Amino acid sequence: MSIDKTSESPETVEAAPAADTVTESAVPAKTALAVDPRLLVREQGFAGYLGEFKRKMKAGDLGSIPVVVGLVVIWAIFASLNANFLTAGNLSDISVAMVGTGMIAVGIVFVLLLGEIDLSAGSVSGVASAVFAVSNVNNGMNEWVALLLAILTGTAAGAIHGFVFARIGVPSFAVTLAGLLFWNGFMLKVLGSNGTINLDSEGIVAKLTTYYFSDVAAAYGLAVVVTAGYFLTSFFENRRREAAGVPSRPLSETIARTALLAVVVFAVAAVFNQYKGLPLAVVLFLAVLLITDFILRRTSYGRKVFALGGNVEAARRAGINVTLVRVSVFAISGTFAAIGGLFIASKIASANQGAGAGDLLMNAIAAAVIGGTSLFGGRGRTWNALLGVLVIVSIQYGLALQGIAAPIQYMITGGVLLATVIIDAVTRKTQKTAGRA
Repeated sequence: MSIDKTSESPETVEAAPAADTVTESAVPAKTALAVDPRLLVREQGFAGYLGEFKRKMKAGDLGSIPVVVGLVVIWAIFASLNANFLTAGNLSDISVAMVGTGMIAVGIVFVLLLGEIDLSAGSVSGVASAVFAVSNVNNGMNEWVALLLAILTGTAAGAIHGFVFARIGVPSFAVTLAGLLFWNGFMLKVLGSNGTINLDSEGIVAKLTTYYFSDVAAAYGLAVVVTAGYFLTSFFENRRREAAGVPSRPLSETIARTALLAVVVFAVAAVFNQYKGLPLAVVLFLAVLLITDFILRRTSYGRKVFALGGNVEAARRAGINVTLVRVSVFAISGTFAAIGGLFIASKIASANQGAGAGDLLMNAIAAAVIGGTSLFGGRGRTWNALLGVLVIVSIQYGLALQGIAAPIQYMITGGVLLATVIIDAVTRKTQKTAGRA
């Protein structure tokens, strides 16, 4: 004869208040144990942060640590081989040279966050420079109008790729591979038989990489703005989180982080002022990184992009317009490819048939991945483009100073990219094991 243990007898009901009394006395003890681990870390001081760091490493949450360590090692090696590597002039040249590829990499980051790829970015960048040169130099169009037309050409090209991928269902690899060939042919057609169009050395595009703010106050002023902006943003964010009753950083930690940032940015400002001053290209690149980082981390659109990268079906069931987001992401990639192409054209003061060719596409993708953006989607920031492209351009300039031929440079860059992808794959596997992915 079975007994139904779920049914309540009168005796059980009568005894319920006593059980409630025991339960109520036990609740505070359980509640006291349910404390957010981030709060415990901050209460324990340095030991707590060290323990948290070890926990993250074991869980595969490496963040930007590998690329930062790698960059330090690369600079140390090349500085030991050639004293000219860490001179103000060389570092300033590296910072300007990285902007063109870095702009393209910013757009690639958006695509990678979806877990997709854009192989057309290099060709689209070449089309943009060709459209600007033909419109402005050959046809006399106003520079600003020609500049806008060139950028919108990239936007339209990216939107077409996104539509074919999102609406028709053709894999992004196939769509953008076709785009790589099509836009390269389109660029050659636009440039015509001459093949090379020189830009006005005093024009807008030419000055993108040749203009410097020579006044020392410009670089130091920007350093002050960056430092103050970071502190105020962090401070008010912490106040908001405290008011909402969620974990926040203590003021001491915010001050320490701000001090570390100040050391870095003022050191960079000092380097720039030892050469020609603050490069306009660097200012524009930093502005793009700040804006795109805000869009990804602080807007509903950014959350939708991350949601699609995490799980497309879950995002669709949550009411996200998957098609629209996908098309917009590829349009953004095309836009930044065009902007990057204009910076590259500015660097060589011309638009030619070799624009967008060579290792440009691979460097842009490598910059995004090396910087920390996952090839599997759902993880990354636009700041990864800065770190990644800094690594790549540093390697290129360091090897050039040593007189090492281009084939060896390709091999070394490929090796660095492979190592980064391996780290990404191992990290993802570790996070899955730890239940964090």
